[in-house]
Amino acid sequence: MTNTPVNLLDFDLEGLAAYCETLGEKRFRATQLFRWIHQRGVADFGQMSDLAKSLREKLAGRATVTAPPILSQHESKDGTIKWLFDVGGGNAIESVFIPEDDRGTLCVSSQAGCAVGCRFCSTGHQGFSRNLATAEIVAQLWFAEHFLRRHLKTDERVISNVVMMGMGEPLQNYDRLVPALRVMLDDHGYGLSRRRVTVSTSGVVPMIERLARDCPVALAVSLHAPTDELRSHLVPLNRKYPIDELLRTCTAYLAAAPRDFITFEYCMLDGVNDQPEHAQALIALMRRHGADGLRCKFNLIPFNPFPQSGLTRSPTARVLAFGKLLNDAGMVTTVRKTRGDDIDAACGQLAGDVRDRTRVHERMARQRTIVLHPVPNHAPDQGAPRKVVS
Repeated sequence: MTNTPVNLLDFDLEGLAAYCETLGEKRFRATQLFRWIHQRGVADFGQMSDLAKSLREKLAGRATVTAPPILSQHESKDGTIKWLFDVGGGNAIESVFIPEDDRGTLCVSSQAGCAVGCRFCSTGHQGFSRNLATAEIVAQLWFAEHFLRRHLKTDERVISNVVMMGMGEPLQNYDRLVPALRVMLDDHGYGLSRRRVTVSTSGVVPMIERLARDCPVALAVSLHAPTDELRSHLVPLNRKYPIDELLRTCTAYLAAAPRDFITFEYCMLDGVNDQPEHAQALIALMRRHGADGLRCKFNLIPFNPFPQSGLTRSPTARVLAFGKLLNDAGMVTTVRKTRGDDIDAACGQLAGDVRDRTRVHERMARQRTIVLHPVPNHAPDQGAPRKVVS
């Protein structure tokens, strides 16, 4: 037996209803409680005025609504805000709010560190410590949404989009991720559209298949290379789930997806994956996976350098030329705007302190040298992929 209070941020609505049942309470009480927590941001049960007094008394001492402590907050000159959360055991995670004219996006972490070890990601170079609990994933949204409402003096929803693109590989923390997604989507919680909640993955094929069944949301896949040989150097997970297997799974995911395309993220690395032959190989690759090509959108990401990577950013002109080749082939392509790089909050820069239990630095040292080989450019033309609009 333990007297540790239950953190109610750990529950989706079904889980909260089951917990309330153990207290002898009916489902509608769980719905009331869920709204107080997520829609109003209230953590003090005493302030939840329409809850029965008997329930408030039961919750006191048995339950809590608690986010991890904030270690720091940094605001960029472009309005981006980064928070560093203390998740205990010497570990910290980062979350980033990115304001735009037509939306507010929160980038959420799913793990303390990351075990995938992509060459171009500073989080991966730190190694992996542990999965976050559902409460720790949800708490990032709970804290940020209600902090921003107070900060901006508004009762309106501030965060319209959530991207699981922070620290960690979300699909390697699947059992804790899915309840968190359900909280985000629930109309009694944050009421976000499935189109506006995105899970980004380096390509954990079995979990993509499960997500299509359990909680289909928008999917972004970290591709970064057109061939298995190159991708295995950049994204070690490719050795387990090679490109063709991954793309077949992406094609199947479209049947359940809230959008009619998959987003492919492609980090532009100078002299590594940014040549015209790489673009042509990408075009051929997509055309192999459908009569009109796999329905997709490419998001070209300027690399944010860090010393341990040994990599540099592709020149802007080369990024634009690469994107033009894809667009001219009928593939919708955008270049991601770099936001928050002055506070190390840009893509690939999140690196809250974690205790590395994976000896990642030793493994990375063995993979320092990237061997590049000519990219085949002889796949038959099967017609231009279908254009999509985001």
